[in-house]
Amino acid sequence: MSSENFGHNDVISQILFTEDQIDNCIFELAKMINIDYQGKNPIFIGVLKGVFIFMADLLRKIEISCDVDFLAISNYSIDARNRGVVRLVKDLDIPIEGRHVLFIEDVIDTGLTLNYLLRNLRERLPASLEVCTLFNKPSHRLIDIPIRYKGFELPDKFIVGYGLDFNEKYRNLPYVGVIKTEVLHPVNNSFKLKQGL
Repeated sequence: MSSENFGHNDVISQILFTEDQIDNCIFELAKMINIDYQGKNPIFIGVLKGVFIFMADLLRKIEISCDVDFLAISNYSIDARNRGVVRLVKDLDIPIEGRHVLFIEDVIDTGLTLNYLLRNLRERLPASLEVCTLFNKPSHRLIDIPIRYKGFELPDKFIVGYGLDFNEKYRNLPYVGVIKTEVLHPVNNSFKLKQGL
């Protein structure tokens, strides 16, 4: 089924990245990871839920031995979220001390929450800790995050699809598109919509 016929034309104003573009980008990221982590048996860590589609597609292109684990987080409040403070609702099942860890993210936005999580992981003394993201939104960045593997740069627009949601909807779109302003309008826009970590 083509992106144009997927049935969400009523909410998408523009397709930014097609299925093929996303697949090709993931292939290139996996190629670099396969080379860099050869013989290191890395552990890939993601934060539920948005990353699950990217993580699954990336892992199918990984040709080296690796482990996989997930965190799940919950924001305390809007103020806490804006400071990057989160509550872990699911911790890792696999110890990471002495392991090579690759943190997989679908989109990096302000960097505040991700910075908090990376600090948490560093305290567990991994052998190395790097970040891979499919989508990077530097226009919203409030804290510098070193990103070793980076896919697409995103414009300063609210996007959905390929795991990215708006009110838990549209994660299942096989492409990434800009959501129409009128769909966002009912949301309280007194603060800038944050997307990703």
